Amino acid sequence: MQNTDVLKHLPEFILKIKREGLPPVVGNIFSHYYEKVLTGETGLVYDCDIEPIPPEKVESAENLEAFSAAGKQAFQQSVMITLNGGLGTSMGLIGPKSLLKVKNGKSFLDIIVAQARQRGTALALMNSFSTHDETLGALSKIDPVFEPLIFLQHKFPKILRDGYGPATWPQNPQLEWNPPGHGDVYTALYTSGMLQTLLDRGIIYAFIANSDNLGARLNPALLGYFAANRFPFMMEVAKKTPADVKGGHLARHKSGRLLLREAAQCSKEDIHSFHDIQRFCFFNTNNVWVNLVILKELFDRDQAIFLPMILNPKTLDPRDANSPGVYQVETAMGAAISLFDGATVVQVPRSRFFPVKKCDDLLAVRSDLFILSDTGDMILNPQRMDRNKPDTIQIMLDPKYFGRIDLFDDRFNSGVPSLIDCEALTIEGDVHFEANVTISGRVVIQNRRKSPVVIKKSAYIDQDRLY
Repeated sequence: MQNTDVLKHLPEFILKIKREGLPPVVGNIFSHYYEKVLTGETGLVYDCDIEPIPPEKVESAENLEAFSAAGKQAFQQSVMITLNGGLGTSMGLIGPKSLLKVKNGKSFLDIIVAQARQRGTALALMNSFSTHDETLGALSKIDPVFEPLIFLQHKFPKILRDGYGPATWPQNPQLEWNPPGHGDVYTALYTSGMLQTLLDRGIIYAFIANSDNLGARLNPALLGYFAANRFPFMMEVAKKTPADVKGGHLARHKSGRLLLREAAQCSKEDIHSFHDIQRFCFFNTNNVWVNLVILKELFDRDQAIFLPMILNPKTLDPRDANSPGVYQVETAMGAAISLFDGATVVQVPRSRFFPVKKCDDLLAVRSDLFILSDTGDMILNPQRMDRNKPDTIQIMLDPKYFGRIDLFDDRFNSGVPSLIDCEALTIEGDVHFEANVTISGRVVIQNRRKSPVVIKKSAYIDQDRLY
């Protein structure tokens, strides 16, 4: 039963949202979720309400090459929407993660702009309040002629776990707010006017992906398949490996609709099933395709889109465990699959999903494991495939010495090793690398000394090294 005593705080939240200059629809959407929080809804999705998707029911991107010609013709009716709200604090960055140099001296943003320009397709960036100004400054230097479209992500006020009122933190008021998750992209498109702007330009098909996943690119075969079948929504999924047990997975609700279940939406009782990669074998790559005409029809009909809620318990200041406990209301972009009649999924190769979340990932991307193609795409090095090596690599770097970008760059200041023949690399302790080092197979490099170990120039390592 709804607790009317704590519902008294709702006007305070609405006033706070209004004072922040956010559109009224943000207040309406937050109110919808806030009332769910008060009624005890957790956003959990239970095993008894869903069933897995058999692999044979999912189309594979490997079979879609015949749609490439149609896809190339549809480039001018398409937009790449890049989620550009992250600061990369987990890597020790203090600015937009998309400005980090990742390949051949180019940043994520350099590469994304080049991809859109070479395809002749529109590019739209969803910035956050934290990344907006620096991104604009960088764009003016990357290509003064090519101007991506820009719109801003919204934000939600944090909810105190004690009393359900608005969180206040005078020493840093920005910490009173949380990003509402990448599921906000649809509402932000609508309220900013960007959705109508794109439609007015004759743009129908949107490909949405994270800025830190350079494996995600506007693929002509996938675009052609999406357009030719007139799907309203398409999610790219990939087969789970043991490294993906925590990733959100695809399922079908007993109502018949496809859905996405994230780890935060799984009950403790169902967690074993959630981690069963044989049962729930597909995970969401967070690359989605949306028909903008149909998206506009949804907004025209309902005025708002309500995705399944993810309720995250946090501390108000993430760096202060003693700060008040709060709830953050968030939504996932892929969860929109449950809103569209006729939504579909397509299985893609793992190379379309390689986000850079940690310095471990950055090492792989900066190495010869990946190359920039003639079209500006980040792709798995064909030589690796020719050598029958797996298309994934396991890298574990000691966070004490490699966890921040300044520490990482200091230890690879002469260049990163060749990893084209490497299947797994673990580095423990303080290890520095000189130029032209090659690592092959499965290798552990461990330094137990108090002083740094230096891997000498042109070294070839194909077995463990312990110091």
